[in-house]
Amino acid sequence: MTTLLGSVRRKMLVVVMSATGAALLLCAAALFAYEVRSVRQAGLEDLQSQADLLAQSLAPALAFDDARAAREALGALRVRPQIESAAVLNARGDVFAEYALPEATRVHWPAALPPEGVRFGLQDAEVVHRIRQAGETLGTLVLRSRHDLAGRALDYLWLLTLAIVAGQLFAALIFRKLHPLITRPILAVAEVSRRVIADRDYTLRVPVTSNDEVGVLVDAFNRMLDDLSREMRERGAAEEALRAADRRKDEFLATLAHELRNPLAPLANGLKLLDRAGDDPKVRQTAQAMMQRQLAQLVRLIDDLLDVSRITRGKVELRREIIDVAALAARALEAAEPMLRQRTHAVSFERPDEPVWVDADPARLTQVLVNLLHNAARYTEPGGRIALAVQPLDGRVRLAVRDNGIGIDARQQAAIFDMFVQVDTSLERGAAGLGIGLTIARELVAMHGGRLGVDSAGLGKGSTFSVELPTVAAPAAAAPPAPVQTAAPKPLDVLIADDNADFAGSLGEILRLAGHRVRVVHDGAAALQEAQRSPPDAAFLDIGIPSVNGYRIAESLRTRPQTRDMLLIAVTGWGQEADRRRVKEAGFDHHLVKPIDTDQALGLLAQRERAASRPKAHAARG
Repeated sequence: MTTLLGSVRRKMLVVVMSATGAALLLCAAALFAYEVRSVRQAGLEDLQSQADLLAQSLAPALAFDDARAAREALGALRVRPQIESAAVLNARGDVFAEYALPEATRVHWPAALPPEGVRFGLQDAEVVHRIRQAGETLGTLVLRSRHDLAGRALDYLWLLTLAIVAGQLFAALIFRKLHPLITRPILAVAEVSRRVIADRDYTLRVPVTSNDEVGVLVDAFNRMLDDLSREMRERGAAEEALRAADRRKDEFLATLAHELRNPLAPLANGLKLLDRAGDDPKVRQTAQAMMQRQLAQLVRLIDDLLDVSRITRGKVELRREIIDVAALAARALEAAEPMLRQRTHAVSFERPDEPVWVDADPARLTQVLVNLLHNAARYTEPGGRIALAVQPLDGRVRLAVRDNGIGIDARQQAAIFDMFVQVDTSLERGAAGLGIGLTIARELVAMHGGRLGVDSAGLGKGSTFSVELPTVAAPAAAAPPAPVQTAAPKPLDVLIADDNADFAGSLGEILRLAGHRVRVVHDGAAALQEAQRSPPDAAFLDIGIPSVNGYRIAESLRTRPQTRDMLLIAVTGWGQEADRRRVKEAGFDHHLVKPIDTDQALGLLAQRERAASRPKAHAARG
């Protein structure tokens, strides 16, 4: 600070003193030049006037050749001590009369008539004046005087030097008194800057003491600190949010590994049971039921992850229809019933007497309610109470899931819907999901034009999750469809092409057990050869199969007359909307995501069976 203070003051002092000195020197030079010119002009004018007067008095003396009268006239110059000598020359240039001060050295006069005029030297001046009478030149008067212009100039220089020194001292005194008006705000800015850099304290400000340019500078500096302080707060909040998100990500990955291992362990045990069960149907049935439950849990985990990805990228498409939300809530309660029964909860369901209609995607809305019911079951101690209520409001309907479980701290309620956030992460809680279910539920409800909220009185006091949706008018009654008589379905010839031998083989066995004829290949080229050799009725094609991918197989089959109308089903692990669109563009009829629902696959074949049997039935009637 001391160095900065000295530097600013020193620079300003140098500027002030330099400007003052330059101004004083310029004024002194102008005054000195003016004084020299004035003294010279005054001396010459005085000498010229004296010459005019003497010329008038000397003219008669020259006319009458009276040298004594001329000397007497020149003697009057004694009253002008600055005139050192004088001479009167006749018309021929001879000295007619002369005058000189006693202390003057011997004077030499020109041998010829000098030209008329004035000469001003460093120490003396000379005037040559023609003496005329009646237009006739009688002679010449020469006056020589000494002047002290150098001495006067030296005195004047000393006086100006003293004035300059005094002016500089006065300027320094004024600077000493007035410089704080400028330097104090600047130094305050510098001091605050130093403290901000040293202490990282962005709350410091510089007081504004004026409205001039310095005040504008200080005000701009303070506004800059305001902006910087706000940016630092926002950056700090963003960094903390990133750290929190990173912590939640790590917790999520650990939870994901835990949740994936949980169903994998009983699946492995189920395989051992099936291997050792022999012909015991009870053991086999128990193992199969357990494996189906665990496989469903694995599929649900993967579906949740895919839903997060789709929702984040805005790729979820709702398949809306007008539905009775109370009936949908009942189906959701039925879907969550196994977990509620496992936790031995007492469940109540409150529904209105009349249907309440909403425009919604039934599958997605059921997913939301099942998620809320599962959470209520998971975070309520066994034997707790859970209530599902459908409450019509004015133009809206409220679906509330209440429990008397562990509750939610008020500080967590705002963040409970954020990605990877869980209410209770203790080991005692066990499997608590991935922490993404509420995020998915909130986004799905928002896509329906609704709102998902939570209310809890605090830890240990239970929670209420509520979904509010806009209601719509009841749909128009539709006429019942006319019964359609179809012939008995026939088995189909099915081609399965997948490089995963276990998947392809197991799917083939399931289809054979359903009565279909099945061929299995493990690369794209073999699939094309089989389809050309004996065109099948339907084909399950893996997209990422070697040699020729599933897209190219489908495009090739659709261009050939014998395979153009066959049923093509894509079986793949790629399930994004772009993948579904690409599958459709390639010519597939359906898109199944692994692990596929075999009942759905059999249903697709059954539809083709019925379609294949229908022409024959018409022909029989004809």
